Amino acid sequence: MGVKILVIEDNRQNRYLITYLLEHKGYKVLQAVNGIAGIRLSIDERPDLILLDIQLPDMDGYAVAETLTADPTTSNIPIVAVTSYAMVGDREQALSAGCRGYIEKPIDPENFASQIESFLPGNTDTDKGVS
Repeated sequence: MGVKILVIEDNRQNRYLITYLLEHKGYKVLQAVNGIAGIRLSIDERPDLILLDIQLPDMDGYAVAETLTADPTTSNIPIVAVTSYAMVGDREQALSAGCRGYIEKPIDPENFASQIESFLPGNTDTDKGVS
């Protein structure tokens, strides 16, 4: 089975674009429209990577990341924040909540897949917290 990536994103257009770009590269993409559904899918499906929006309707991405990293069944799944939060301190807050990476929106369609590939398990890149 191929690499499975969970996208937790409430905006339909963003979800569509991210899914399209990743499926075009051969990844299997799972989708959740809010944090609670994302946590449930993470536990049930055990994706290889989670792409997490921070501004979600039911619980923010920080809380989702903290929940997933605290749960032994999901704590080893890398999480990358994909967010429009780009103020001073936002990256640090995402990383301290448990995200291993941070990508600002709007995403760059030309480079998005290669940006997230460095966070996939087994990748030997050492620059994990910066994108």
